[in-house]
Amino acid sequence: MIDKPFIVRVYALIFNERKEVLLSDEYVLDTSMTKFPGGGLEFGEGTVDCLKREAMEEFGQSIEIISHFYTTDFFQQAMFYENAQLISIYYVAKFTEPIRFTIAEKLNIFPEKINGSQSFRWKSMHELSTDDLTFPIDKKVAAMIKDLS
Repeated sequence: MIDKPFIVRVYALIFNERKEVLLSDEYVLDTSMTKFPGGGLEFGEGTVDCLKREAMEEFGQSIEIISHFYTTDFFQQAMFYENAQLISIYYVAKFTEPIRFTIAEKLNIFPEKINGSQSFRWKSMHELSTDDLTFPIDKKVAAMIKDLS
């Protein structure tokens, strides 16, 4: 038994030429959420390998990691796991080839509420708000991105 479990999540910040960032709208664990693309680190993989695996799972295509952007620097209780601390790592990344998946025009509400539903959309860095994201660490990163615009 682990006394102090940690959950590590790894995310991609992908920007386009119009100064927009890619967001992921999802319905997972019976919860609607908007976050940055990415997911959970699995035992035996490094953070970059995790993000590349997540890109293949979510987008069906590969990404290139450009640079580290941010790692959680405050305590964050995990939302879905009792007695666990969340650590999130964000990398700036880009697609290695033109996008082959569908980009939604607006927030996808998922009226059918099927766990695992996911869609992607671009959001202007200039218009990005902490209210656009669901989770506290993503909100901090959104504010950091907004400061760059």
